[in-house]
Amino acid sequence: MKLQITLALALFAGLPPWVSAQPASQQTSINQPSRTGQSQVEQSRDERLARDWGLGAEEWTRYEELMDGPLGIYSPNLDPLSALGVESRSDEERRRYAELQVQAEARRVEKLLAYQRAYDDAWQRLHPGLQRVNLPEATSGGMSIAGSGRTAIFVKDECATCGVLVQRLQAAGTEFDLYMVGSRQDDARIRDLAKRMQIDPTRVRSGTITLNHDGGRWLSLGLAGELPAVVRQVNGQWQRQP
Repeated sequence: MKLQITLALALFAGLPPWVSAQPASQQTSINQPSRTGQSQVEQSRDERLARDWGLGAEEWTRYEELMDGPLGIYSPNLDPLSALGVESRSDEERRRYAELQVQAEARRVEKLLAYQRAYDDAWQRLHPGLQRVNLPEATSGGMSIAGSGRTAIFVKDECATCGVLVQRLQAAGTEFDLYMVGSRQDDARIRDLAKRMQIDPTRVRSGTITLNHDGGRWLSLGLAGELPAVVRQVNGQWQRQP
């Protein structure tokens, strides 16, 4: 009797009777993707990303939890090593993430320099008689430092003498390109640094002062000494200025 009622309702709705006669659990399994399969894909992706940063599964989970909290709001583009390092729960953890960060930065700079050498070789092969023109960088593009005779200053965060030197150049009316070492490609870091150094926003908008990510440039120059550093190009060579 129940089967007859089910068939009658299915026919009335214009659907094949065998579709409506299926148990609800079977219909759900047909219409919805497997949650188990989706979970396995996400787990595999997380494991791969964790390995890329030299982290374990638990460390990656902690990173995701940190980015879901206040840290992710204040610094939404923070990389895993920086996030875990900032929120370290012990000196041992802090040292571990600092060492991983240095290793990761060293690999990135090595790749950057390798590509720069390949680019230079390609230029010489394809345009041997054509001189390259390096334009000042307004934000964070390019691989080379502006070679237009402008002054470049390399600074880092938490450096009192860096701010003093920047203020001295700005007060003198010097046009310069500021490069922040250790910015981790985070624009917010550079903006915060510029505010603390009291860099005139109108000069940034006009281009007489530019704010840039270092991106390995300071290491590529091979100049000795600590930061801050003021450098200029003299006869095709970058030299540190007193």
